[in-house]
Amino acid sequence: MKMKWFPLFLMFLFPVFSFAAGAAPDHGPSEDTTVLPPSISDFQSYEQEHGIDTLWGILKHRVQANPFNLVATVIFLLAVLHTFMAGFFQDLAHKIEEKHRREIEEAGRTADAKPYHNAKDDTSFSATLCHFLGEVEAIFGIWCIPLFGAILYFYNWDSATYYMDSVVNYTEPMFVVIIMAIASTRPVLKFSENVLGLLAGFGGKSPRAWWYSILIVAPLLGSFITEPAAMTIAALLLAKTIYSLEPSNKFKYGTLGLLFVNVSVGGTLTHFAAPPVLMVAGPWGWDMAFMFLHFGWKAFLGITVATLVYGFFLRKEFPVLAEKAAAQSDMTAGKTEEPIPLWITLVVLGFMAWTVFNLHNPPLFIAGFLFFMAFVQATATHQDDVSIKGPLLVGFFLAGLVTHGPLQQWWIAPVLGRLGELSLFTGATVLTAFNDNAAITFLASQVPDFHPSNGMDALVKQYAVVAGAVTGGGLTVIANAPNPAGQSLLNRFFNGGISPLKLFLGALFPTLVMAMAFIFLKSIG
Repeated sequence: MKMKWFPLFLMFLFPVFSFAAGAAPDHGPSEDTTVLPPSISDFQSYEQEHGIDTLWGILKHRVQANPFNLVATVIFLLAVLHTFMAGFFQDLAHKIEEKHRREIEEAGRTADAKPYHNAKDDTSFSATLCHFLGEVEAIFGIWCIPLFGAILYFYNWDSATYYMDSVVNYTEPMFVVIIMAIASTRPVLKFSENVLGLLAGFGGKSPRAWWYSILIVAPLLGSFITEPAAMTIAALLLAKTIYSLEPSNKFKYGTLGLLFVNVSVGGTLTHFAAPPVLMVAGPWGWDMAFMFLHFGWKAFLGITVATLVYGFFLRKEFPVLAEKAAAQSDMTAGKTEEPIPLWITLVVLGFMAWTVFNLHNPPLFIAGFLFFMAFVQATATHQDDVSIKGPLLVGFFLAGLVTHGPLQQWWIAPVLGRLGELSLFTGATVLTAFNDNAAITFLASQVPDFHPSNGMDALVKQYAVVAGAVTGGGLTVIANAPNPAGQSLLNRFFNGGISPLKLFLGALFPTLVMAMAFIFLKSIG
């Protein structure tokens, strides 16, 4: 099967470029060709001076004043649409591989038929390309290529390199790669398993008990060890105690959606661990007491209620999983894992603490990771090989996302700034599904109406946008920075990969529960 139609995605960009290049130049000041992203303050000054106050008028003016705005957003929307087609590309890759395998066998081009000692089977470039296009973690990075081309088309090389070097902040992607790699090591996983096992022990360490303890407690740990680390630990433990027992598809997606939502809101007990909170805590003066009073206890209540309700509806599957777990236990009877010395566990936890403490200092946490790798080699008897492929893919995903994010400010900021409290909460929840929630809160921190100097009115809007952003963080893989980590670790348990639609449906109910918690309990906070 040929992919003759796929270039249509790229061909679609040419009419957009043509429209943008021919846009009327007399609707405001043209942007300096060396400034990227386009200056929002310049747009606002012209709009205020000429009485442009409708949302459509503002967006139209900003496209006409700088056509690059439209192009950057179209590229971003194509990337979002591409994420929903990941399963299609994976299926296509498997079909091409099967066809290619038959062809090389019939033509005698397999490795066994070659005279070379290092011969390999002929590979299909088309199949490999389709696999790459079907990797959710790679999609936003792929669409950085046409974005970079658009920057060169409208600006120049210096603008492109300045944007990548000085405007886009890649600290979070680097941090996530390292914290995921450390959190997925055997000492950390075993330590987390023992801690959560204490709670699961009250239920006899049955699948039901593990399920409740992981989905309630692990997300709350995200407020202290960061959400990416909490997601990694929760996903690894769910893979071991639940997904390995092959539950039904309904159970898999319900659990995954619940996990994503719980982790998204579970980091709101503090002001330093959840990316969407971290983006605004400094500018808005939020501390740990403020976060727990206005967000933390509501998040805990919502997590508990949503998990208990899901547990009730999935209750008939737990006995089946318990039988499978008992069968697995019989097969592994008499086999025990080699214990890990306490001092090794403490040192690895120390490396994790160092990484979290130096979140804003890449040279320090990268240096710490290099020392960590050396320590793993020195204590290899009690370590598994450090898995770096998954963390790198997740980091690539986030790097692509933060590259696109600042270029969407031209339309997200006026949309958020014009919304009332309830519509702002709803708007932030919906927008989060199509953009990382940290990007939503970051852009909100740039809107003048949200500045703390505006008093109580600003506080109401601040609460609404952050509550909406964390509430919607489980609806899609791209909605919250740690989600790709969970997707990467659990994807193998889903035939054909994780379906975006089924994930959305699985996350919908806990999202509604969290929305009710943040909306109806707002006055208590």
